[in-house]
Amino acid sequence: MVPMAPFPALPETGNKAPVSLSRKAKAAIVVRLLLNEGADIPLEDLPEELQAQLTKQMGSMRLVDRGTLGSVVSEFADELESIGLSFPGGIAGALDSLDGRISKQTAARLRKEAGVRQYGDPWARLRDMGTEKLLPVLENESTEVAAVLLSKIDVSRAAELLSKLPGPQARRITYAVSQTSAVTPDAVDRIGLSLATQLDAEPMKAFDDGPVERVGAILNSTASVTRDDVLEGLDETDAGFADLVRKAIFTFANIPKRIAPRDIPRVVRELDQEVLVTALAGSEAAGMKESADFILENMSGRMADQLREEISEREKVKAAECEEAMATIVTQIREMEASGDLLLVVQDSDED
Repeated sequence: MVPMAPFPALPETGNKAPVSLSRKAKAAIVVRLLLNEGADIPLEDLPEELQAQLTKQMGSMRLVDRGTLGSVVSEFADELESIGLSFPGGIAGALDSLDGRISKQTAARLRKEAGVRQYGDPWARLRDMGTEKLLPVLENESTEVAAVLLSKIDVSRAAELLSKLPGPQARRITYAVSQTSAVTPDAVDRIGLSLATQLDAEPMKAFDDGPVERVGAILNSTASVTRDDVLEGLDETDAGFADLVRKAIFTFANIPKRIAPRDIPRVVRELDQEVLVTALAGSEAAGMKESADFILENMSGRMADQLREEISEREKVKAAECEEAMATIVTQIREMEASGDLLLVVQDSDED
């Protein structure tokens, strides 16, 4: 619904009957009155044909008496008050309203069937893209297209992109900007639509996460014996992929490298003490003493002493019980990371 400034008070018009007008003329009167009152009317959202009809209608009109004006305003206000619900016009508007609520496959199919363009203003989409996505366009497209792109995005973004190009290419594009004065709006729109479509023309993915993340998540919840066996097999098949999977995996052994010391008390507070004691008590036999020591050293001294006392009194922990307790701790850490309550330390690319 169009936001409106309050209509001005109209004087009494006596018994003079208002002039009979067409709906086009009434629309022109309402638009003219709203513009006079400073209302921001998004007329550019109307189909071009309606914009043209409105312009021609306003151009054909001269004076409107106050009685007619009052009648048109009253009728317009009554129509607005009677509206209970409005829907977006056409498939394009419906798809925009349902964006993110229907599947990407269905949306793409409906757009194709209806011949609906993906973007209303492609340049708004391009302006939201990061430098890393726009830079290849400047590097690979023609100088003229690159000049149009620089002219349509923010000055700061344009300057950043130019600074990342080789000097000769940056100079050619900058000079081409000075030659864009004769480019028509239709050409700019077509260039924007082509670039936005090209940059977003990535195949639809069946999975939200990549293969490294999916394999890592699976192996996170797998018994260590199975996990080590799978990774050895991956080393033989694809050593590069295996290395990426190792970096994506987070296990109890990764705690000293991936958890900041200051975050250990927060993690411990979320854990059941029996689970923590079981994991710590069986850590040495499981080859995880470094992780256990890291946890104990980065909590309060009193709590650490209490845990050490419980560990010393604990009977020998079975390997399966220890592994289950460690898996529970890892799961809790992962949940804290997913909810934003914990930030894991990023490993360097050359770190094992």
